[in-house]
Amino acid sequence: MNSIHLEKIDENNFLQAFGLKLGEGQDKFVSHPIRSLAQAYVYRDQCTPFGIFCGETMVGYVMVIYDYDLEEYDVWHLMIDKEHQGRGYAKAAMRLCLDYITGKPFGDSQKVVMTCAPENIPAMRLYRGLGFRETGNADEDEIELALMLP
Repeated sequence: MNSIHLEKIDENNFLQAFGLKLGEGQDKFVSHPIRSLAQAYVYRDQCTPFGIFCGETMVGYVMVIYDYDLEEYDVWHLMIDKEHQGRGYAKAAMRLCLDYITGKPFGDSQKVVMTCAPENIPAMRLYRGLGFRETGNADEDEIELALMLP
């Protein structure tokens, strides 16, 4: 298996992100990268959108954003293309995101937050397995999970 790595979305690869496809029914859990990249433009001074690559192939997308008001990092819109799911790419990408956040690219916080629909069992299993725990907060129909980095 080729190694998984993150590449910042830029003028050379954004069309590949547009071509990513969600599996059937997954659109209720995650936004397509087109919407996320629009948000990345709005929040460009506090976020980094990444393509998730296996070798030369973009297999997914994720965005890291810093909330200056709450002084925390957020992981938004993690998705793996439907043709590449079930291969451990999401877990590898999350570990790379956490490594990136450890470098404190936007602010000095060890707190990482994300939201997830509780019925998205594979995603909940992934996040809990990485050490994320429920905070008791919710955002519409999603629950908030947080992790404190060392």
